[in-house]
Amino acid sequence: MQPVSYRLESAWQPEGGANGRFTFTFFNLSEAPLSGFRLVYTSLTRVIDPSACENAIFLRRNANFHEFAPPDDLTLQPGEAWFFTVGGLHRQAKHCVDGAKSAYLTLSDGRHLPVAVSDLQLDGAKSEPPPARLPEGRLELPFSLQPWPAAIDAEPGEGLPVVLFPAEGSRSQDIAAMSDVLALFHRLFPAGHAPFSLAPSAQGRSVAFAQKEHLGQEAYDLEFSGGEIRLGYGSPAGRQYGLTTLAQLLDGARHHPGTFRFPASGTIRDAPRYGWRGCHLDVSRQFYPTADVLRLIDILAWFKLNIFHWHLTDDEAWRLEIKAFPTLTTLGVLRGPDEPLLPQLGNGAEPVGGYYGQEDVREIVAHAAALNVEVVPEIDIPGHSTAVLAALPELADGQEAPESYHSVQGYPNNALNPAVPLTYEFLAKVFDEMVDLFPSRYIHIGGDEVADGSWLASPKARRLMEEEGISGTFSLQSFFLKKVKQMLTARGRSLVGWNEVAHGGGVGAEDTLLMAWENPKVGIDLARDGYDVVMTPGQAYYLDMAQADAWQEPGASWAGTSTPEHTYAYEAEGEFPKELRSRMRGVQACIWSEHFLSRGYFNRLVFPRLPAIAEAAWTPKDKKDWLRFAAIAPLSPML
Repeated sequence: MQPVSYRLESAWQPEGGANGRFTFTFFNLSEAPLSGFRLVYTSLTRVIDPSACENAIFLRRNANFHEFAPPDDLTLQPGEAWFFTVGGLHRQAKHCVDGAKSAYLTLSDGRHLPVAVSDLQLDGAKSEPPPARLPEGRLELPFSLQPWPAAIDAEPGEGLPVVLFPAEGSRSQDIAAMSDVLALFHRLFPAGHAPFSLAPSAQGRSVAFAQKEHLGQEAYDLEFSGGEIRLGYGSPAGRQYGLTTLAQLLDGARHHPGTFRFPASGTIRDAPRYGWRGCHLDVSRQFYPTADVLRLIDILAWFKLNIFHWHLTDDEAWRLEIKAFPTLTTLGVLRGPDEPLLPQLGNGAEPVGGYYGQEDVREIVAHAAALNVEVVPEIDIPGHSTAVLAALPELADGQEAPESYHSVQGYPNNALNPAVPLTYEFLAKVFDEMVDLFPSRYIHIGGDEVADGSWLASPKARRLMEEEGISGTFSLQSFFLKKVKQMLTARGRSLVGWNEVAHGGGVGAEDTLLMAWENPKVGIDLARDGYDVVMTPGQAYYLDMAQADAWQEPGASWAGTSTPEHTYAYEAEGEFPKELRSRMRGVQACIWSEHFLSRGYFNRLVFPRLPAIAEAAWTPKDKKDWLRFAAIAPLSPML
């Protein structure tokens, strides 16, 4: 392990401007004096007033990238420190992760050296530690099930079978399904005792399978009596869910016999509350290797979630290999001091990249399909396209004034231009390859957070608006997205987007699915306009949100805090008028990755809220029980 040569410590003070200020102390821990350098840090708390800096010279900012120089002629001897303050912040810091996520030095000879950073400290107020996320919990029925079934009337047994095995005469498809769920269990719990055996066992119980036409596609029934368990199912998905329930029951009873038991008799009759039970993963801000994506899909299957919404592109990177445009995954993924994209969100001196080759995509899609999980891909357009424009600068209007608008994240001129003909040629080839890779009928096109004022400094865009008789950013966005919808329809695909797709006149509601993220009321308004809706409110279902107000609790704060109890209790359908509920297709968790710099942060923020949303997606409202959930949630697998 290399010793740390430089470290940046930081604190936030409520005083020092409308949104407080940062105080930084940079330590030279090396054995040599340091001079003629620049210091870069990345932070989601951005500087918008460069003049509000003391003892440092502000050089530039790009989104979360900030670059400073020390005062002229400063030389730091070994062991010395440079202190400076930075005000003019765009918002207050609220949590320990709101400061510098990474840092590095650029020396006068152009070399880049890493700088270690620590969590942001709080000055002038009490730095509260995080509270407990789960109470002790309480069980009325001693069964370990996530999510809880629609109806259960079962008696706990005194002992438990060593394994469950297919009854004599079982069809090969049923035996293979048991093998698949056994493999899922082994991947999630490598040290766990196998719940199933394909061969009979004198110490086990048999499972008799029966497909029942009257059951829904994802429904199943379990009957426990004597030495046999009967599993009825409506389709392979229902069979998988029934087997997953048996695996959960047996695993909990085996490893926590003082808390959980295996049923001796009775029934479980189960079916999902919603058809769309989703989880989104942002792989643009941080890259997740294929193995991590596969494991996340395993976790979704364990919780009976059936949609994996894969957010493949954003300002920070384009992660999907498109053979027609190889620079998307060369120039469009590299972030670093000397790369096409500057460091962001925890990147430092070393360049970072990462993308999914088409063979990786096929492996992930096939893996998900085998677990009855549908992969819905997203390329985020027209906004959030900094990476695309870095890889394909010919898509920009060369006469558009630089930095004529900025996105909410601080990126300049980051939207694909609807008036550039190459934009549509580019998208046509991208969609052609996506259709080949993703069998889902849905392609998510983003459509969110286009900055008001986008394109208004583009001569080509202004000419197009004049020709079409439209004015303003959002009318032009609507013009663009209608063309995109036509392109998808011609390829046999349906458009999915974030709720801003409806801005400026939107697109046709027929065969369009929109995700309401800004607040719950947005979903109701979309349904009234005729759109089918998935509810994914940031205030409850965004898993990057902090779980408490405490300073030492990590996570974002723009949507407030979202405790596991709040996430569990949130009722998306409860906000919907009865006459519109047919428009509500389901619910979805969203994992945005700005704050997920480590697996530890990922698991802390995602669990137990992901299984809480899985229960909201599956379990009827009157069967939900927070204390029961709290007793079972610690059994959850993690990434």
